[in-house]
Amino acid sequence: MAQSIAIASGKGGVGKTSVAVNLALVLHQLGSRVTLLDADFGTANAHILMGENLRPTAEKSILANEPVKNALTKTIHGVALLSGGSTALNLLDLKNQERLQLIRKIEALDQETDYLIVDTPAGASDATLAFVAASDRILLIVVGEPTSFMDAYTLLKAAHLEHGIRSVSVMINMVRDAAEARRHFDQFQAIALRFLDVELTLAGHLPMSLPLRRSVVARRPLMSNPGTAQSIEGQAFMTIAQKLLKAPKNAPNGIRFFFDNEKNEV
Repeated sequence: MAQSIAIASGKGGVGKTSVAVNLALVLHQLGSRVTLLDADFGTANAHILMGENLRPTAEKSILANEPVKNALTKTIHGVALLSGGSTALNLLDLKNQERLQLIRKIEALDQETDYLIVDTPAGASDATLAFVAASDRILLIVVGEPTSFMDAYTLLKAAHLEHGIRSVSVMINMVRDAAEARRHFDQFQAIALRFLDVELTLAGHLPMSLPLRRSVVARRPLMSNPGTAQSIEGQAFMTIAQKLLKAPKNAPNGIRFFFDNEKNEV
């Protein structure tokens, strides 16, 4: 049965989309069927990081009265991409009902995918919260800066108070080593637990990485390069993926991706 994982961040510029793309590739390399939903409608850019050109019909199909499969792009990396589009101005301001309809439409992919990775818009907008709340698991990307802590806390607070989210995995990005990542996580967790009844888990960290930055410029995901699995970055992504899949799911509280799975598990 398909599972959904939201990749979220309180602010932009913390490497969220790069993490989403590379985690999707890692899960595919582990033998899973993976669909990546770039939910930043109107300004989606996951396809750029993957070196893909979207089919002209994809943007029109995603919200049209058509099967969701019509909007899928089969990438050269083995991951199916469902892009929110980067040129259609009508996608910039989706209504809540349109978001809910899309979440329901994705149910049709249940038998064709094992994991749906949802690259949510940065911040704590209604769109972000809708996709976070619809996902089984959440990975929150944080960097060791006060603004990142503050914005990530705002997102966490909104998800918890408005949608009952309790279990969140945290990834610390752009650090020197595991000790620095643990320090930042402990600081962020102390802030969150002081005010919120949530459970945070450190999923791992990524180093400040020149190869990772170069892969973005080259429009080629780092995890698609031969030999990367044995690199520091490759091992870090593998650790994050494995810990994330072991993290507890959030209890259903409203509309969910693959809702029938939840009913079958009850």
